[in-house]
Amino acid sequence: MAKETSHMRKKIRTRLIFVGLVAVLGLAFIFPTQLNKAIDGVNNTVALGIPRLPEQGFLLGLDLQGGAHLMYQADVSNIPTDNQGEAVDGVRDVIERRINALGVSESNIQVAKVGNDYRLNIEMPGIDDVSTAINLIGETPILAFKEENLDPPRTLTAEEAEQIETYNNEMSERALAAKTALEAGTDMASVASEYSQDPSSKDNGGSFGFINKNTQYGPEVYNWASTHTDGDISDVIETSYGYFTLVRGVEQEGEPEVSASHILICYLGATQCNEPKYTKEEALAKAQEIFDMANADNFADLAAEHSTDLANKDNGGDLGAFTRSMMVPAFSDAAFNANVGEIIAPVETDFGYHVIYKTDEGILPEYDVSGVFIAKLQERDILGPQDEWKNTGLSGKQLDRAEVVTDSQTGSVQVSLQFDQEGKELFSELTEKNIGKPIAIFLDGNPISVPTVQSVITGGQAVITGDFTITEARELSQRLNTGALPVPIELISQQSIGATLGAESLAKGLTAGIIGIILVMIFMVGYYRLPGVLSVLSLSIYIIFTLAIFKLIHVTLTLAGIAGFILSIGMAVDANVLIFERLKEELQDGKSLKAAVEEGFIRAWTSIRDGNASTLITCLLLIWFGSSFVQGFAATLAIGILLSMFTAITITRFMLRYVVPWFPSHGNKLFLGYSSKKEQ
Repeated sequence: MAKETSHMRKKIRTRLIFVGLVAVLGLAFIFPTQLNKAIDGVNNTVALGIPRLPEQGFLLGLDLQGGAHLMYQADVSNIPTDNQGEAVDGVRDVIERRINALGVSESNIQVAKVGNDYRLNIEMPGIDDVSTAINLIGETPILAFKEENLDPPRTLTAEEAEQIETYNNEMSERALAAKTALEAGTDMASVASEYSQDPSSKDNGGSFGFINKNTQYGPEVYNWASTHTDGDISDVIETSYGYFTLVRGVEQEGEPEVSASHILICYLGATQCNEPKYTKEEALAKAQEIFDMANADNFADLAAEHSTDLANKDNGGDLGAFTRSMMVPAFSDAAFNANVGEIIAPVETDFGYHVIYKTDEGILPEYDVSGVFIAKLQERDILGPQDEWKNTGLSGKQLDRAEVVTDSQTGSVQVSLQFDQEGKELFSELTEKNIGKPIAIFLDGNPISVPTVQSVITGGQAVITGDFTITEARELSQRLNTGALPVPIELISQQSIGATLGAESLAKGLTAGIIGIILVMIFMVGYYRLPGVLSVLSLSIYIIFTLAIFKLIHVTLTLAGIAGFILSIGMAVDANVLIFERLKEELQDGKSLKAAVEEGFIRAWTSIRDGNASTLITCLLLIWFGSSFVQGFAATLAIGILLSMFTAITITRFMLRYVVPWFPSHGNKLFLGYSSKKEQ
């Protein structure tokens, strides 16, 4: 019997030593800094090469380390009711990726339905720049590739065509009535005031001023004025956009005009240089090289080969005739000061370097014209304006990844795009049918790059160029990589918590917890004596295990979470109290100390199990339905309860079993202040 008891005590001792070693490891995991100092001291003395422990602190919540709390409302009005929840879940996933791009790994995003509205509560601990977070979360980069819209607008309906015809007939009659009034001797100012719809001339006596062939009123008005004399009254002149009744005035010499062709070499940073091939220095050297070889016979060929002005390179760089005011000052000064037939270069403007060939010059005649203008009703007034670009189906949805790169020749910052399989096929088709034509890359509704397709691109790669800084390019690539939001969201609340306030909350929470634990330990030792001492040891091991698990599974601690942990300590103490009260009852009934210990645990287990089970069910409900702070409280409480059952039922029992043989079988005053009835 003695041999069996000795074997049992040895087995218990082994288990206690194992628990103690695990507790020491847990303590080292919780507070690695002190252990690392000891390890460094040993390594420096003996050079054993003992590895250091990773020094990673506890994850602290928003209320403890400061940060940002944002609340968004999702607009699901255009989503079918059955799909709204799924769409909002998609929003949460995208926002989570965007927050991760900020480096916030312990963020918390929750979806809540308030009435018919879906709201997203976002907590981002440690975020200092809330505005950056708001921009990154809420702004959706809409990437689209578009081609020139050469499709004709829809045709008018019969009713719309009839409406236009009826209205324009009435306006034509109105212009004819103005002519009749002028021929009857009514002065121009009165006729214009009554009939004209041109606001700039109506209140100025009907005067259009002196016009030349570049007049805004169109070639029909200039052609009539140039073929009539002072005092003539026109018939009704119909143009594509309205009706004129005119009176010719005097003629005078107008502005000088020049006819010229040019070759433009643009460079990185120049205005409207969408596909820069050169730095500024390289562009200057290229312009000089072209100038050296240019003459009247080969100028058109050189323009077609080298000019970056896509509007006229294919017609030899011909700009037609122009006045000084039609060109930028540097270009006009060079062209007007040159002789006819002279080639000059390089001429620098904001657009790049020009090689200019002056082909003719002259003086524009001008004519004083007054009149009445009445606007037509046109198809575009009913159909609306025709969009210059049309969608191709290729957008950010087919984007596989985006990354920041630099141009190997110019060093400019660019965003490289790689499409998925569907995007590769669409991009290949798009470039194949637009060779020699521009494709516009739109971002957030604005064209940021309009390159001309030179050949078919089958690799599924494109590059967004623009005046990017490295920060802007990196932010754009991050936003593109995180994807678009499935539905729009609106920021309805924001709150920023300072790190100082969080540190104060943490200090107060820890102080309250430590004081509470010390008071509980003093009570247990004073009231239950030796079992109380053992319960304090068991409670200390429980605290070490719980904190180690919090750190191991990355539990985010909040004030509510600390409160849950402290409450779980109380639950652990409560389990010991139940055991010790049962033990007391068994001793009072005259049982031996060993039997009283075993019976006390057996009878207390049912109460401990039922109480903790009901608390765990409550914790699960709080985790499922509660807000983030409530969830933190419930999670820490649940972990603590599970561990408390282990420490109270297992570790405390091991220690009591181990010390019981040290005392008489009927017990003594160290056990709860009671001895058996035999002693009494």
